[in-house]
Amino acid sequence: MKKVVMIIAHQGFRDEELLEPKEVLENNGVIVKIASSSLGEAKGKLGARVMPDMLVKDINSEDFNAVIFVGGPGGVQYWDDPVAHKILQKAYKENRIVAGICSASVTLARAGILKGKRATVFSGDAEEIKACGAEYTGSPVERDGNIITGAGPFAARDFGEEIVKALKENSLPNEQIGR
Repeated sequence: MKKVVMIIAHQGFRDEELLEPKEVLENNGVIVKIASSSLGEAKGKLGARVMPDMLVKDINSEDFNAVIFVGGPGGVQYWDDPVAHKILQKAYKENRIVAGICSASVTLARAGILKGKRATVFSGDAEEIKACGAEYTGSPVERDGNIITGAGPFAARDFGEEIVKALKENSLPNEQIGR
C-alpha cells in the first residue's frame, strides 16, 4: 500500500486543501498521515478540526511515498523552516513525490526543489516561487516529474487526483517504504 504524509499548519491550514486531497487519496487505498508542529487539535481557516498523527520534526521521508504540504494562511510557517526544507530535499533526492498546494508551493520553492521546474501557486505568491527559479505556469495543477503543485482550494480535488496518478506511476519499490 502507498503511504503519504500531509503537513498542515497547526492554525490556519486551508480546510479543503487538506480534506479533499485526503479523501481522494484514501478512496484510492492510500494511507494518509497528518503532521503538524503540535499534536494538539489543529484548526483550519474555515473551522475544520484535525488531530495530527505526528510532529513535522519526526517525519522520516523513507516512511512515505509522498510528502505533501497543505496551504492556507498558516502555511507560511514552513516557508523558511529548515526542518521542512530538509524533509522536502531528502524526499526529492529519494525519488519520492513532493507536493504543495496554494501558498505551500512557496515552501517547496524555498527548499530549492522548484528551480528550473514548472510549478503553480496561489496567484498572489507567484513572485515568491519565480524568485526561487520556478517557472510559474498559473495552471490549477502542475506536475513536473515527481513534483506536484496546486494553485489553491479550487484545485484541491484535481491536486489529489494528480498525486494518486503519480503514486501509481512511481516506481519506488514498496520495500523501500517504512511500515
